[in-house]
Amino acid sequence: MFGADKGTADKLDGKKLHIGIVQARFNESITNTLAAACRAELLALGVQEKHIKHVLVPGALEVPVALQAMAESDEFDALIALGCIIRGETYHFELVANESGAGVTRLSLDYQIPIANAIITTENMEQAIARQSEKGTDAARVAVEMANLLEDLS
Repeated sequence: MFGADKGTADKLDGKKLHIGIVQARFNESITNTLAAACRAELLALGVQEKHIKHVLVPGALEVPVALQAMAESDEFDALIALGCIIRGETYHFELVANESGAGVTRLSLDYQIPIANAIITTENMEQAIARQSEKGTDAARVAVEMANLLEDLS
């Protein structure tokens, strides 16, 4: 074992962290709410406003390339992916959901940086609206907890 387990409060202490957020603009009414909830939670967890970098990209398929640029900068302790993919009548939904998710996961593993994936995938707008605030908050908490965990493990 690596030592005593830290309490939940320590795991969610963001005071020393630098966090990058990549937000897809597609379905912007949803992604803006995701971003607002995420930013509010990061601030509540102690992350300083000046240590949050938030960028916008056109859609979910563009999120991984912006995350990669952030990971390569070596400025961030954790990253957050925000987006919303709503099923339509074609196979495009599966393509975008699968490829964006795979890209985010691959980057996290390749760069050994936590990436909280809050690119939500839903059947309809009602499901997206029901999840938008909670998933934004969850993403912030995951990013902070995982950044602290990786720091402890290194």
